[in-house]
Order: sequence, then C-alpha cells, then structure tokens
Amino acid sequence: MSRFNKKNDISNYNNCVRSCYNYLALIGVLLCCGCPLTASIAVTENVDNQRYLQNVAIASGSNSDRLHQMLKGVGAAEPNWPQRAKQEVTDVKTEMAKLNTTYVYQNAWPANNVKLGAVTAVSFDKAGNVVVFHRVDRIWSQTTFNNSNVYQERSKGPIRENTVLGLEPESGKVLYSWGKNFFYMPHGLSIDPEDNVWVTDVALHQVFKFPPRGAGGKPLLTLGSAFHPGIKNKFCKPTAVAVLNNADFFVADGYCNARIIKYSKHGEQILVWGQNSFAGFSYDVAPPNFFAIPHALTLVPELELLCAADRENGRVQCFYSNNGTFHSQYHNPLIGDRLFSMAYTPAAGGELVIVNGPTAELGVAPTDSNLVYGFVMNMRTKQLISKFGPNNLQFENPHDVAVTEDGNCIYVAELNPMRIHKFVHKSISKPMSLSALKTNSSAKSEPATATNMSETINNIDQTQTAHHPSGKAIMVASMMLLFAGSTFALALIMARRRKRGNQAISSMPPSDLVYRQLAASNQSCLPFGTHNRRHAWEKTEGFKLGGLLDRNGFEKLDQNASDEEQEQETTSLSQYA
Repeated sequence: MSRFNKKNDISNYNNCVRSCYNYLALIGVLLCCGCPLTASIAVTENVDNQRYLQNVAIASGSNSDRLHQMLKGVGAAEPNWPQRAKQEVTDVKTEMAKLNTTYVYQNAWPANNVKLGAVTAVSFDKAGNVVVFHRVDRIWSQTTFNNSNVYQERSKGPIRENTVLGLEPESGKVLYSWGKNFFYMPHGLSIDPEDNVWVTDVALHQVFKFPPRGAGGKPLLTLGSAFHPGIKNKFCKPTAVAVLNNADFFVADGYCNARIIKYSKHGEQILVWGQNSFAGFSYDVAPPNFFAIPHALTLVPELELLCAADRENGRVQCFYSNNGTFHSQYHNPLIGDRLFSMAYTPAAGGELVIVNGPTAELGVAPTDSNLVYGFVMNMRTKQLISKFGPNNLQFENPHDVAVTEDGNCIYVAELNPMRIHKFVHKSISKPMSLSALKTNSSAKSEPATATNMSETINNIDQTQTAHHPSGKAIMVASMMLLFAGSTFALALIMARRRKRGNQAISSMPPSDLVYRQLAASNQSCLPFGTHNRRHAWEKTEGFKLGGLLDRNGFEKLDQNASDEEQEQETTSLSQYA
C-alpha cells in the first residue's frame, strides 16, 4: 500500500482510509502517521502454540485510536462490531460428559497396508467408496509460505506419489489411487454428482476439476494462477469446493481472501461475498458474512443452502445458494473457538456433523478450555445431541469430516496423527470379532516393505498408519486366551492322573474288593466315564445335542469305548503342553 500523499484529492484519501480499516479488521496492523503499512499474515494450519503472528496488536493502542479519529475526520461510518457476548462459565468436561455417544469407533479400519501422510480431506464417489486426499511426506510449517503467502518450497517439486486414494468402505482396502507428480500442498477434495473430483492446492493457489477417478491425470478445468496468490481471477490458499446439481459450484477462498465465490459450470464468476474478520475468538452472534478462514463447505439441498466452516470464529455460517444471502449460523460453547469442518446429513430431520480443533489464543499457550471431538448438531434446534472420538477419546488435529446420506457412517481426516477414522452408528454397529483382532495383529507384526511406485498406479508408498485395538477388546481377548489355557492344562492333568490310576488298579488281584471300589470311584470322577469323550458324538455324522437325550432325559453314554484311543489322545495332547 502506497504512503498517502496530501496532494491527492479527497476521494483518494477516503479510499486509502477505507483500505486502512479493512486491513485492520482483517489482521490487526501497526499504523504509521496516517499512512497504513501492513504486513500480511501467513497462516499455517499445523497446530502451533499460537494462532497468529506474535506481537500483533489487534484494535488496541494509540495507532487504533488514531485510525478511528481519522475515520471520523473524513465522515466515514463507525464500524458496527458487536461486543463479544459474556458467556456463562461452562464446565466443559461436565457438559461433554452429558452428551451421548451414538457412534462406535472402527479400530481395524482401514486395512493396515494403507499408508498415509497428513490427511486433509475425505469424500465419497458415486459408488460409495471413501476418497481421501493426503500430503504423503509434505508438512505445512511456519516457513512453507512467506508473508506474502507465496509458497517457498517449489524446489522440492510436486509430490511424487499418489495423493488421492479410493478406499473400499467395509474393509478400507485401496481400490484405486492417482494424483502423483501434480500437487504441492493438497487441501480440499469433493466429488460432484457426475463423479468429477474437485481439489484445491494451497501452494499452487489453484482449484482443479478432474474426471472420475482422475482418469488421464489431467484436469478438465483449472482456476487460479499457479504459485501466484491474488484477488482478481486468482485465489489465495483456496480451501474447499462444493458443487450443485446443475454443475454450478462454490469455492472457499480461503486463508487470505476470506470469501466465497460462486461460478457457473463453465468457470464464469457469478457471485462473490465475504469479508475477513480475524477477531481471534468466536462470537455468540458474529457479524454475518464475515469469515476468519472459510475452511470447508457443505450443501443442504432441502433448504437450498450452502454452509461454510468459519474456522477461527468457531461457527458454521449458512447462506442461500442462489444469491449468497445470509441464512443462519450454528455455534456452541462446547465446540470452542475453532471449527475445522462440517458435513450435512438429512438423517433425523437434518444434522450437521462437526469437528473442532485445539484452541490457542493469540500469543498464549493452548488451554484445556475445549475438548477436541466430533459433534452431531440438530439443525432445527441448534443443539448438540451427541459426540464421538477415537475409542471415545479426543482427536488431536482433525481437519475434515464426511458423513453418509443416511447418517450411519462418519469418516474423519486427521493431519497429525496421519489417519483416516471411521465411525458407525450404534444401531448398525457389529462387535469386533476375536478373529478380526488376530488378523489385525498378525498384519501389524509383518515388516513393512517398500513399494515401487513406477510399476502401477495402484501401488501406494506413503507413511503408514497404525491402528490399535481398544483396551476393552484386549482385555476380552486376554481373558478368553487365559480360560482356554487353563481348560487345556486341567484336561491334561486329569488325563495323566486317570492313566496312573488305571495302571495302579490293574496291578491288584482281580478278586480283591478294593479293586472294584477303586474302579468304581475312578469311573465316577470323570464327566464322561472311563472312555474317550469324543465317542459320545463322533459315532454319527457330527455332534448333536439332541442325540444325547431321550424322552426320559440323558441317555447312557457308550461304555464300550477303547482305552487305547484315550491313551493315544492323551499322548498327542502332552506334545503341546
């Protein structure tokens, strides 16, 4: 921004002043002598100890007062910012404990051979497969962009491995993959009704439309200028795309411009709205159309709404999709000041599935004032009705969320740890079997091997994600194994004692009364007598409990079984003791 020149006419002066105030509302700036000098904020999405740049005063001090005096001197309108509402003191942990947990975490999903980097987005293709967008080995740090939001790591080249994976919804196995040697810093992904894939890259400052499953590897439509952030015909770190049934689409533009743009299916701009409001905390009733990073988009077809995750204002804003007019907003103190993503499901009359994030105020270390979970909010009442998290615990850095249309399955993309999570509604959830746990454990014990990415598009080579069974599952498995081992040992001891007793009895004179008493006593201490208990059911095709019963109760078991077979079984059992 150029220094104000007194020789300019009053209209230029007014324009300069308005620009000053816009920049102040955007990031909080240091002002100098009627000439605003601004430093742009390079926002990172990795969770650090601070949400914004250090030592940046927001609307405070003599510079702010000077700006307000200058605005009054030229007749400019006073900003109509609402005061932050005084919220009642909320015991977050107590209130969170009151929320139901209606979704069950799927520990064994996806399959353990799926290797992921930081997962930034998740959606569904037309076949119902789960499609994820991840960064492989790329990390967004404080040095990734300069203060002008220009990407600083172009020398690394594009990511050399596939960044888009299609996962089978039941097993989580990789069905297809694509997107290598193209993207630099993946962010948003959505799939339209025609199965086209829309993605955003914050390093490239571009939006792309790819054919279904990325066929051919080349985009059908490209918007924005590669590596050049801007405003007119450009983006600055665009975050997300949402596509209407008529193929018109919306772009959240995103980290810097804080606006939403509507385009025709041919990529022609129709509408644009939104202003930047880096307030640093959430409002109970924040100004409509102001964003502090519109981070994700979702459609509510029944109401013809487009909803945006206003990340740093901790709320969801919804607008009429035909003209961008503000409709409503959704916020809850339990969500906190940061709301990263939301997805809509028409289930139960219309619900928003929301993921928040760790909170850190400007220049202050994070506090435990909010808990990082997924939430289900009723759109009619604006009330939270349930929560969810991995093994009923917190997330660390959730970034995106997707929910099936029937509301039965939820998927959460997480930056760090680098994971994709699956949750199933309790009404359809099936308990995890012991065999599934064994399969999962054996898969983990096998050493990971490198994959040659040049052989086939379906070969994946990314940072591995480990999944751990819950403590309850481990306890149940351990008890079952302990019971089986104890039963086995008891059977072996009884078999050995029986064999020794038979040998002692056989050495006595047959006419001795003691022989008969010992024989009778030995026969009565075993549940199935002196014969091998297999014979009770292996005489026929298989074991049938009904075969052991007659009309009067239990039948007498076969007393003509051979001791040789019993001794042979005892010997074979002792080999595994």
